[in-house]
Amino acid sequence: MRGTWKALAGAPLLILAACGGGDSSAPSGGGTGNAPPPSPPPAPPPAGQVYSVPAAESLSTADVQAVIAQAATQATAQGTPATIAVVDRVGNVLAVFKMTDSRDFVAIPEAPNGDSEDIQGLDVPAAGAAIAKAITGAYLSSGGNAFSSRVASQIVQEHFPPAPTTVGLESGPLFGVQFSQLPCSDLSARAVDGLIGPKRSPLGLSADPGGFPLYKNGVIVGGVGVAADPDYTFDPNVLDVDSDVDEFIALAGTVGFEAPREIRADRISADGTSLRYTDATYNSLANVAGASFAGLPGMLIPVNGYTDGTLRAGTAYGTEGSGIRPSTAAEFSNRDAFILTNGAGMNRFPVRGGTDGADIAQPITAAEAAAILEEAFAVMSRARAQIRRPLDSRAQVSISLVDTRGRILGIVRSPDAPIFGTDVSLQKARTANFFSGAFAANELLAAQGEVPEFVGRVRSFLGDQSALTGTFAFADRSGGNLSRPYFPDGEVGTPHGPLSRPIEKFNPFSTGLQSALVLQNLAEHLAFVLGQSATDTNRGCSKLPTIAGQGTRLDNGIQIFPGSVPVYRGSQLVGGIGVSGDGIDQDDMISFLGLNNAGVRTGTINNAPNDIRADRIVVNVNGRNVRLRYINCPFAPFLDDPAQNVCEGL
Repeated sequence: MRGTWKALAGAPLLILAACGGGDSSAPSGGGTGNAPPPSPPPAPPPAGQVYSVPAAESLSTADVQAVIAQAATQATAQGTPATIAVVDRVGNVLAVFKMTDSRDFVAIPEAPNGDSEDIQGLDVPAAGAAIAKAITGAYLSSGGNAFSSRVASQIVQEHFPPAPTTVGLESGPLFGVQFSQLPCSDLSARAVDGLIGPKRSPLGLSADPGGFPLYKNGVIVGGVGVAADPDYTFDPNVLDVDSDVDEFIALAGTVGFEAPREIRADRISADGTSLRYTDATYNSLANVAGASFAGLPGMLIPVNGYTDGTLRAGTAYGTEGSGIRPSTAAEFSNRDAFILTNGAGMNRFPVRGGTDGADIAQPITAAEAAAILEEAFAVMSRARAQIRRPLDSRAQVSISLVDTRGRILGIVRSPDAPIFGTDVSLQKARTANFFSGAFAANELLAAQGEVPEFVGRVRSFLGDQSALTGTFAFADRSGGNLSRPYFPDGEVGTPHGPLSRPIEKFNPFSTGLQSALVLQNLAEHLAFVLGQSATDTNRGCSKLPTIAGQGTRLDNGIQIFPGSVPVYRGSQLVGGIGVSGDGIDQDDMISFLGLNNAGVRTGTINNAPNDIRADRIVVNVNGRNVRLRYINCPFAPFLDDPAQNVCEGL
């Protein structure tokens, strides 16, 4: 019998997350007579800078009403009442509208073999699902790429692209990203913090079709998400064309706020595979243009922790009020850099030295932290983007640095980097530091629930009873190798990685250690959302031991796709750097090469010594030896230099 969040939210074995899936490319315009105009060219960057700053556009209350009215009109035409959510670019929930007779809960699928883990086989609130989809559309998109929750489905599954004919291919390039933007994240702001972002999501990022970005004058201003059909799932086959009711309703909400055609996901490829934006088409929508918000069948509803049930305007990204703005010269040396603020002028994560002086002999100094972030930013500024249009655009990412306690030593980002990369870059930095540390095994063993079991699984799999005690340096690519339901990645008939679920139990809602770590936090949050508890989950994911009374080393969860390396002083671990927002090889290069260049500049810090990097680990699988990976740098990576193999020998 299917469990429900309402019945189980107080139980210790619950989680929230998000995923779902999809196919097909989007047309421009259609039966509504609202073909989007071409987007204007971006303004040139200021003198001495290489990035253009997005125009200060935002959703007005009338815009939010129009999005909801159009989506609700489409839902009525389809005979499928829906819950509709609208957010701004930094994740503020601007409205949640529940149509009359729309469902209260949507169902997450069972595990493939019926033996479900985590949140598999449970029901989640429709309002939470709609918010997660809206945030996904807003957070994965930028002025150079427009991604939907259908795109998210394509890039988080065990084979890429997901289809019956692609069995044996590697996992999606953002495998695991669904467990980011978590409601327990210490980085993500909450509704009680005012309008600053990035905001958390009740279900992480979603891969269920029905979430799209919203644009005004070619500028990303938010997202719309819809929950109407009974399932909250993902699409395992991109070769067919779905008729997904949520996707049609959400697409109708974008009329007049469409993503520019040239940056939609179907114009962007990963590993030679075109991405999918939508299986719905504008031509097939009802005539929703000019739909009126007044008199819609339903009402605005409150959602604990997200909205009080009123409708409001969005904030303009890049302003102090949005919580993400250009840095001052005193805050960061590079004039292109953006930072996270408290909405009142203060940098939330200023560049600083390490807090771990009681644990290691020589923590990262403030000067070294600045050097690492500045050099990584410089590599990004030269790098060729993977996921942005037009071709040969510069990469745009977020960069995070932590010490060995997982405390943040600085976060910087380029002006138009996708918002999702902020939380993910921090997850990556903390993950690389954690798994490279002498403390990893002991802290996992001290955790609750299933988490301690993963230590023995890793040691047995690697044939190394000292694993996870600091003997090897793990980049996120390395730990990701061990977090796939096939090892080597994608190869059927092989065992699962020791940090993953076996394929019989795996789906994107239950990935293994990644999901098990945050299970209890997410159960606590859901009880709060449903009004069953007056107390929300802590601002800190996982139930690992706290360090010096200031949180755990993994306070926003772990991440399991590439883009981070641990930071060393000689052979001593001193922290981790994480990068997210572009192609995974670009993320790898910016972290690895940025740290290398900072080491050259300072003479005091460095990448992990060659002889302890995880690519020295060899695992015997079905009679053959398989080596873990450390990092992978892209071909022709720079716009200003024809150099190849730029990471070789470092």
